[in-house]
Amino acid sequence: MGSNVIDPLELLSNKGERQSTFLSPLYNPAAGALAGFGLAIFLNWGFRRPPFSGIQKHIAFTVLGGVTGSYIDKKRNDYLATRDAILRHYVELHPEDFPPIERKKFADVLDRWVPIR
Repeated sequence: MGSNVIDPLELLSNKGERQSTFLSPLYNPAAGALAGFGLAIFLNWGFRRPPFSGIQKHIAFTVLGGVTGSYIDKKRNDYLATRDAILRHYVELHPEDFPPIERKKFADVLDRWVPIR
């Protein structure tokens, strides 16, 4: 962190500095399970039945929603990893388009503020 120059490839690489949160891998499966449970209640409402009747349907839709959420999360992570690899490869092949960036402090960017009274 001592240097004032940022290499563009550093921005596209994760060297273990960014840790995912505890709930990050659980969010999409939990959201899918909640959506499946809500779908079961909605179907019961549509067929004019009590909201929690047919508990096996609630369990099946909840499990199916959780599996679907997990599958979507895996596909999204694969897509983002592929996209990052393509971007990293492009930056490696065209370094002239991505010169190193000089870091600036706010004091260098902002003008001096003088209050008018």
